[in-house]
Amino acid sequence: MTTIAAPSSTTGTASALRRLYFVRFAFAIVWALVMFTMAEEITPVAAVLLVVYPLFDVGAAVVDANASRETRSPVLLYVNMAVSLVAAVSVGIAATSGIPAVLRVWGAWAIVSGLVQLIVAVPRRKMGGQWPMILSGGISVLAGASFVASAGADDPSLSSAVGYAIPGGIFFLISALRLGRAAKAANDA
Repeated sequence: MTTIAAPSSTTGTASALRRLYFVRFAFAIVWALVMFTMAEEITPVAAVLLVVYPLFDVGAAVVDANASRETRSPVLLYVNMAVSLVAAVSVGIAATSGIPAVLRVWGAWAIVSGLVQLIVAVPRRKMGGQWPMILSGGISVLAGASFVASAGADDPSLSSAVGYAIPGGIFFLISALRLGRAAKAANDA
């Protein structure tokens, strides 16, 4: 008799996160490339794109929470959704006041969402592919503090905040690749 084992909830979560991380990588890179062309002033298109980034984070947290429901309580992901939704609204409002206001809001959001990412990734280590997420969360906290500090510069620019999306995207790519390796190793075992 042949039996086929159902995939464990951890394997299903890892697979869903892998797909999500690939999408987050692609979004971050495309968003950053488009935004770099608008980093010196806030145009209406730039303002919309600045709002879209945290809204995309809300959507990603929804997908993550749904994928993680079987393996862990997604309470922190709900916190991240709320924080990113508040950030989207706040960035939209701050965009009417100029780059320094946007940098302050963007920095505060990076600090809080980085802490949440870090706290969510630590218990997921056993799943594999989470060290890049742990590093990314820590870097996000530091980058957020630098955005807030740079808001007071003589001629602030959004380029550092936009550039922040690129390493974040790369960390998502590395994590997706590592999750794939971990899943393959688990299936081979």
